[in-house]
Amino acid sequence: MTDETTAEIAPDTKDWTWVLDHPCPDCGFDPTAVDRVALGDAIRDNTDFWVSALASPRAGERPEPTVWSPTEYACHVRDVHRVFLGRVEQMLAEEDPRFANWDQDETAVAERYDEQRAADVVPDLVAAAEAVADAYDRVPDDAWARPGRRSNGSVFTVESLGSYHLHDLVHHRWDVRWIMAG
Repeated sequence: MTDETTAEIAPDTKDWTWVLDHPCPDCGFDPTAVDRVALGDAIRDNTDFWVSALASPRAGERPEPTVWSPTEYACHVRDVHRVFLGRVEQMLAEEDPRFANWDQDETAVAERYDEQRAADVVPDLVAAAEAVADAYDRVPDDAWARPGRRSNGSVFTVESLGSYHLHDLVHHRWDVRWIMAG
């Protein structure tokens, strides 16, 4: 591995929950445009992008030494799907659950995102996306307002969690938009 491949990525310490109230100035995500009934399809559409991006021979390249490659972002997106599936299931099964803390940066290091191969990431990403998309598709009409909370106290409903989840996907697609430019 070169120094470029193993350069340390600065942890993301921002609280992104504001995106539930305001459009994201970077990726353009607008929470008011999210149709909860279409969450599953939106996740599947986003997954199609990742499958295409990871087919690029440049998928393992970092655009800068301290910025994840598309493959590293795809690993993160895969794991986001897994975490949110657990949270949706927990919200539907428990009364106002408190989610276990998830340190995305610790996961990236522990799972060696920087050493993953794009072709190996694709099947797991697709499976994780389909599982969580199906979970959103199955949410009963009367369950969208069920609450749950993160360890930092941020409160979500199933619907706002889905919107928050979708922003993560849209934003990371925006993060790697360069790979599709040619």
